[in-house]
Amino acid sequence: MLAGYSFRPRLWALALALAACAAGIALGNWQSRRAEEKRAAAAALESKRVSASGVFRPELTVLLDNKIRNHRVGYEVITPLRLRGSTTHVLVNRGWLERGAKEPPPPSGEVRIEGVALERLPQALRLGEESRSRIRQNLDIAAYAAETGLTLEPLVVEQHSDSGDGLLRKWPRPDLGVDMHASYALQWYSLAALAVVLFVVLSFRKRAQ
Repeated sequence: MLAGYSFRPRLWALALALAACAAGIALGNWQSRRAEEKRAAAAALESKRVSASGVFRPELTVLLDNKIRNHRVGYEVITPLRLRGSTTHVLVNRGWLERGAKEPPPPSGEVRIEGVALERLPQALRLGEESRSRIRQNLDIAAYAAETGLTLEPLVVEQHSDSGDGLLRKWPRPDLGVDMHASYALQWYSLAALAVVLFVVLSFRKRAQ
């Protein structure tokens, strides 16, 4: 006990400190969970690495519009790959192309690619009937199979191997933001601790002489 001071907490200060501490802990826990979710997503994606061999079908390429890389607008280039020894195809997201740049053709002949298997392509907001033109906003696997008559695997390969075509394959990491969430969690926990410290310090009042 501090000489000349007594611990006399005020009820309103106690309530405020408890509320601030509870909010800080809750928000810190939420940020910690978000960080763990992103770590788990990255680990799950690593387990989906695949390779495929076959021949690209460049005449069926689709350009997904409004894809941003390094603050520049462009397309993601989606081309079906006819799998070796089969009539089945798989959609390959070959990479990113800046809008206005000349589109490079895929390698001719049989190729082998490596990448990550995704359940689907990200979907942009639809404002009406989806276009069937070469440049479009979305590409659904089942709908594209019906449109083209292709037998498609129920997945998309996000290509990571280099094909020498100049497309950018710097894909956004699924664990992007883990450090940010961990930092925010530490800040919220620190604020919770600060609320307790301030309550204790401000609850000491000088004794009347």
